[in-house]
Amino acid sequence: MDTPTLIDVANKGINSRLTERRLRRGTQSLASLRNELSVVEEQVQHFAEEVHDLEIRALVSETPLADAESRDAMRHMQAITKHRDYLRGAIAELEVRQDDLLDKLGR
Repeated sequence: MDTPTLIDVANKGINSRLTERRLRRGTQSLASLRNELSVVEEQVQHFAEEVHDLEIRALVSETPLADAESRDAMRHMQAITKHRDYLRGAIAELEVRQDDLLDKLGR
């Protein structure tokens, strides 16, 4: 049987503290990202409604200005949707990292 040396015990303690620190930082980052995602979700909803309204207005009025406003709103909608998707991906990646750190801490 291998008995742990003093260095092994010290290294495990240091690694454990580093892992705990990373977990705390990750938890803070997750909270921040989730808050931002909540705001962005509301913005997506707002832009979706605005795009719908402007598309109807463009169809009814058949003016170049209304058509341009509709296209502009659609570009904004696409940009905010892309940002929302980025946030969802970042949250998923961070959750995986947190799970890995928890597994590492449990060993």
